Amino acid sequence: MTAQPLAPTPDTQNAALPICVAALYRFTPFANPADLRGPLQDVCTATGVKGILLLASEGINGTIAGTDAGIEAVLAHIRALPGCADIEVKFSRAPEMPFLRMKVRLKKEIVTMGVEGTDPNHIVGTYVPPTEWNALLKDPDTILIDTRNDYEVAVGTFEGAIDPQIKTFREFPAWFRQHREELLAKGRKPRVAMFCTGGIRCEKSTAFAKAEGLDEVYHLQGGILKYLETVPEAESLWRGECFVFDQRVTVDHGLKPGELELCHACRTPITAEDKASPKFETGVSCPHCYGQWDEARRARHAERERQARLAEQRGEAHLGANMAEERARKRQQREEEKRRQQALRQQHAH
Repeated sequence: MTAQPLAPTPDTQNAALPICVAALYRFTPFANPADLRGPLQDVCTATGVKGILLLASEGINGTIAGTDAGIEAVLAHIRALPGCADIEVKFSRAPEMPFLRMKVRLKKEIVTMGVEGTDPNHIVGTYVPPTEWNALLKDPDTILIDTRNDYEVAVGTFEGAIDPQIKTFREFPAWFRQHREELLAKGRKPRVAMFCTGGIRCEKSTAFAKAEGLDEVYHLQGGILKYLETVPEAESLWRGECFVFDQRVTVDHGLKPGELELCHACRTPITAEDKASPKFETGVSCPHCYGQWDEARRARHAERERQARLAEQRGEAHLGANMAEERARKRQQREEEKRRQQALRQQHAH
């Protein structure tokens, strides 16, 4: 097997973009994923690689970053895992480390859809290489669906793509079933094409669509990241930037770091125009979340931002603030879900 090159950018740019970022996934059966966790965490720690990797009985998924040598060592370890010799990796570069720590987590699914029996190891849609994707999109019979979350779609998407406006990937099956007949009526043939950031969600969504009885289902091989790396900007049908789940926030054509930042209060990508709004306050609010927080919550956001600035002045990574922020975000999600479930129960009761 020929090793993939570690840097999609010319060597002359490596001084400005010294960090290699590797996005990867592989659907392959792991008999005992828990046995793989410790050794994988150890090799990442030993090489200074940071990011997040998910292990489940269905395979591996994640994004990691580090020096070229560090990434090469971790990938050598991953390729030695069962069924991972030919794992596909999307490489990009960053001017600084985009992750704060390294985590290897055990999960029930490496990408959560929540539909029993949806297994890309057994059934999946037809892969379409980036070089052939434009032709499929230009065919008027193609029904193009963006399988990502609403805040990702808002940053950028392909021309003509349908936005399901879902908050999480778990909502995709219900959305698809609800709109299936309406969607298929738009094409003379039931030809569905799906895409996502790196390709993994489409492995699940196309497997789901096939299990639902659709025969002609396609997805973008390597995802948006591979398309932006492969297809020249002059020929591209992509509009906007691509959201990524690290501190770069977005990437553009050629996988260059994008221009958007992240609101530290609501985790929504924000533009320069958003930052110029009177509703924007660094770390506290933006036009997307202004008015959502009570005074106590705003005070916590302001204090977190103050601590982060002090840590930055000391040259330290403010891990505690990020951990607190993540815990607060998850707590808010749980509370919102409880309210939603209570409302549903009340509706059924009447």
